[in-house]
Amino acid sequence: MARREYLKGDARQRERAYSPAVKINGGTTIYLAGQTGYQDERGESYPNNFDGQARVAFERMRKTLETAGAKLDDIVTMTVFITDMANGTRFTQLRKEFFKESSYPASALIGIKELARPEMMIEIQAIAVVD
Repeated sequence: MARREYLKGDARQRERAYSPAVKINGGTTIYLAGQTGYQDERGESYPNNFDGQARVAFERMRKTLETAGAKLDDIVTMTVFITDMANGTRFTQLRKEFFKESSYPASALIGIKELARPEMMIEIQAIAVVD
């Protein structure tokens, strides 16, 4: 059985919705490929809509994890790539919609010039651990 210990973050880390570290004992590790949110599974696109793209990316992660027998709460770390650092604070606010305050994953937020397609604003790669 996987045991998780979320190290308590300071006020800024809690505000930005991440843990400084997550300690895991046991379990199975799932490595998620980068998930983007430009277009959802119905084919609806979200050009110039950071919130929409972030939410679609999280929903894709949720669906992928369910297929692997896991859930978003099993994510222990994520690397987030965004094309405009002005969206960094907004991303941390959106992440709070998907994770409980006491169990935020460890995280890195990286500003980059561009993603695979010019209309993409965000990509999230993650690692999850399940029992």
